[in-house]
Amino acid sequence: MTDQNYAETHPKNDWDTINSGVIRQAIEPSRLGTAKISPDGSFEAGSYASFALTYTAGTFGIDDSGSLRICFRFASDQGNPQFDHPERENYCTVTASNGALLQLRWDPKGNVRPWDRTLWIKVVKGFLQEGDQIVIRFGVLDFGSPGMRLQTFCEDTFEFRVLVDPVATFNFQPLPVQPTIAIVPGRPERYVAVLPTCCRPNETFALKIKGEDKWGNPSDQCEGSFTVDGGGKIEGLPETATFAKGDCALVIPGLSVTNTGAVSVTLRTQDGEIAAVTNPLIVENRALVHFWGDMHGQSEETIGTGSAHDYFAFARDCAFVDACGHQGNDFQISDGFWNELNRITAKFDAPGNFVALPGYEWSGNTSLGGDRNVYFPTEGRTIRRSSHALIENGDASDTDCTTAAALFDAFAGNAEFDVVCYAHCGGRYADIAVAHDGRFERSVEVHSSWGTFEWLLHDAFKLGYRVGVVANSDGHKGRPGASYPGAGKFGAIGGLTCFNTAELSREALLDCMRKRRHYGTTGGDAGRMIIDVSATFETPGKLYHDDPKLFDTKGISTNSAMMGDIVHLPQGDAEIAVSVTTSSPIIRIDIFNGLELVETVRPYTEDDLGSRIRLHWEGAEYRGRFREVIWDGCATIAGNTIKQIQPVNFLNRDKTLDQISDHKISWRALTTGNFGGADLALADAGAGTLSISTPLVETNIAIADIGIEDSVFDASGDLPRFLKVFRLPDINPHLSFSFTRKLDLKPDGDNPIYIRLEQEDGTRAWTSPIYLFR
Repeated sequence: MTDQNYAETHPKNDWDTINSGVIRQAIEPSRLGTAKISPDGSFEAGSYASFALTYTAGTFGIDDSGSLRICFRFASDQGNPQFDHPERENYCTVTASNGALLQLRWDPKGNVRPWDRTLWIKVVKGFLQEGDQIVIRFGVLDFGSPGMRLQTFCEDTFEFRVLVDPVATFNFQPLPVQPTIAIVPGRPERYVAVLPTCCRPNETFALKIKGEDKWGNPSDQCEGSFTVDGGGKIEGLPETATFAKGDCALVIPGLSVTNTGAVSVTLRTQDGEIAAVTNPLIVENRALVHFWGDMHGQSEETIGTGSAHDYFAFARDCAFVDACGHQGNDFQISDGFWNELNRITAKFDAPGNFVALPGYEWSGNTSLGGDRNVYFPTEGRTIRRSSHALIENGDASDTDCTTAAALFDAFAGNAEFDVVCYAHCGGRYADIAVAHDGRFERSVEVHSSWGTFEWLLHDAFKLGYRVGVVANSDGHKGRPGASYPGAGKFGAIGGLTCFNTAELSREALLDCMRKRRHYGTTGGDAGRMIIDVSATFETPGKLYHDDPKLFDTKGISTNSAMMGDIVHLPQGDAEIAVSVTTSSPIIRIDIFNGLELVETVRPYTEDDLGSRIRLHWEGAEYRGRFREVIWDGCATIAGNTIKQIQPVNFLNRDKTLDQISDHKISWRALTTGNFGGADLALADAGAGTLSISTPLVETNIAIADIGIEDSVFDASGDLPRFLKVFRLPDINPHLSFSFTRKLDLKPDGDNPIYIRLEQEDGTRAWTSPIYLFR
């Protein structure tokens, strides 16, 4: 069978057939029975609805102690069925038409992934015969419940996957036809407009616009026109931008800027209100320009949502990124799906317009090295799996690599030095002390939808590794490049990486990845900031792109370096220059030398501070899957008044910040290594006290004692967990900031110099270090 017709002859959910949870096809599928959902059709993402799923027993009925499973995907963030509170959301009832007694259980890990979220229905007294029915009512409305809350992201075929064990052998088989509905976007709640962040004079580029519903889904209900205002002279920019009915995105191509400088675009409604403001675009004559990518996520053929084809289409057409990679779990990628992935990346890759990079996720257990991303320059390469855990007939192959060390050895043994790997933390986390090879593993992922993982970069410093910094979504919702957390366990917006390259091509992108010339951000509206970090030297040093500890490489004499470079500087002083331009006010830029915080630089001074107080909570419980830290709490002001509050990183709509009175606020919040918080605008800048109560921190502090420096209340465990309080200007106008600093270099070992940017909206960014050594 050819690669071209493989997809056409294999239904999309059959790439990994044992994901149904089947031990073997013991009974002819047509004799298992049928299931229908009512109503069917299309339903808005995140809305409430009520359904009746009717299972009609087949030839064998269901024997006493036999069962049904109604399974949902791991990635789904729909409400969990509950059976005890008829007036609350997600109330569910289950009845048998013949009166058989049924036992119900909701188990989030009740079946083989990706169909692990399971409603388990067991016949415990009686039995069913052919034609008898079990009716499951999801979101019963009879007693005041609003219904079942649907998942917050779109899916053409949201499946109520029915498995049946009719003979009570614990062999669950899927019905041949499964009931499905479509989850579709709602009306646009806001608009997003995107420009490139850096280009050269007279190069053409596009303005890209979309409307997003309340959950971040691109809406197909955008209609009407916007006035287009250019901040700076942009050739070809129209006066208006008009959405046609049904469009999810609008692209205005053929734009250019003649002169160097900064430009942006503002969209206004017909009433003159601002609908969207783009990121800034810097126009300069420079060798390297910026391209944005999300290189890490999955589709429904493994553990995500939507097809792999739609995954790349979303990244290009709805997230407006320049590059994308698909990173399916290797133990779910059959040979057929590997061929299909290669066909898809070849189809989508278009040098100059969009890069689709072939690859996969090596998904070994943490004890064996943990998760690694693998990227290839071309299709047709060997997939070296950690196991065949979810591949039918999954016998070991002679190309398998059970440990991360074996994976790196295989690359080296087969002279595959064009491979690039990242270490990352998802469910499993990478243990780079167990295995790391800098010839292949060039960076660590410090942020994704799973949270923030600066500890992975710190591990690299402690072990003497020279790695870059990336951020990606590791998204499972079919939205690479714009991966919002929704209402599930993912606690953060998916990250983005900015690549400094001469052009947009696979060759240039991989060259940038090997040289670590990139920075990672936490994504979101203000996540496409422009960051330049460079170093200059009093006396020449020797610059290396490949680590001279690992490669027999000759250095280049230099008096300067940029992020990612490795420089031997035997003598003389060094100075860094930092420049940031962004669309959200800058709070701070932290300068690090490896694990040491050298200095925090702010664009404002103590004299600029006002009556605005920021509460900031941050941290993770531990490195593994169950890392959530619950920060539910309240803050009370005595002797002062709260005029206004502003949430920071309340990314999950189910997590709320509420003003209870002029003196009290409360919140429901969690972090997964990232941070959240709230700004309090007070009536008096210095009066009264602030009392804070959370599960981890209880404290009181005088308002007058809150200044520009952090007041930190530490509750760290295995990883940092803390709450801090500091003061901000009432209005922070600083959207750009540049400075230089002399560096005090350590005489022994590496000096990994990098910055961490924090913006007022809660966005962060990290640059790949410049590695200086004496």
